Amino acid sequence: MMTLDPGRSLLLVIDVQTRLMPAIQGGEAAVRNARRLTDAAGLMGIPTLFTEQNPQGLGPTVDDLPVPAGRRVHKQFFDACREDGFLDRIPQDAHVIVAGCEAHVCVLQTVLGLLAASRKTWVVCDAVGSRHPDSKDAALGRMDRHGAEIVTTEMVVFEWLQTAEHPHFRQVVALIK
Repeated sequence: MMTLDPGRSLLLVIDVQTRLMPAIQGGEAAVRNARRLTDAAGLMGIPTLFTEQNPQGLGPTVDDLPVPAGRRVHKQFFDACREDGFLDRIPQDAHVIVAGCEAHVCVLQTVLGLLAASRKTWVVCDAVGSRHPDSKDAALGRMDRHGAEIVTTEMVVFEWLQTAEHPHFRQVVALIK
C-alpha cells in the first residue's frame, strides 16, 4: 500500500461509546488519539463517519468526540458493512482510516468487511482499544495479515499533511504534541 491520500481519506470512528469506554484497557489514550485524528481531519477537510453499536445499550459516542450532523450510523451488526447503506457512504476508492472499539469485535469485523469490499484500510493502533490487551494484539495481527495497514496517529497526521508547508501544519502538529 501507498501513503495515505488526504483527498481520498475518510476517518471511521467505531463505537467509542459512553458505557463501553470505562471497561477499555487504555481507553483514555484511545479516545485522546481518536480526538487528535478527528480534529486534524476537521482542519484538513477530511470527512469523518462515526458508528454506534446498539446505542440504547451502550450509550452515545463519548462527549470528547463531537459527532458532526449526519455523520453518525447506528448499528446492530458488529461488522458495520453489513448494515444497509453503510458501504454506500464509503467511496470505492477511499482510504479508510479506522479508530475505535473494541479492536477484536466491531473494529476487526468492520475492517474485514471493508477489505472484503475492496476498500483500502488503515487501522490506527494507538486509537483502538479492547478490554484485554491480548484481544487487541490478536485483532491487530489478524487485520494486518488480511491486508489492513497498521499505523499510529502521528503516521496518519503526517501523511495527511504531506509537507511542512501545508497551510494547517502548525495547528495540526500542535494537536499531537
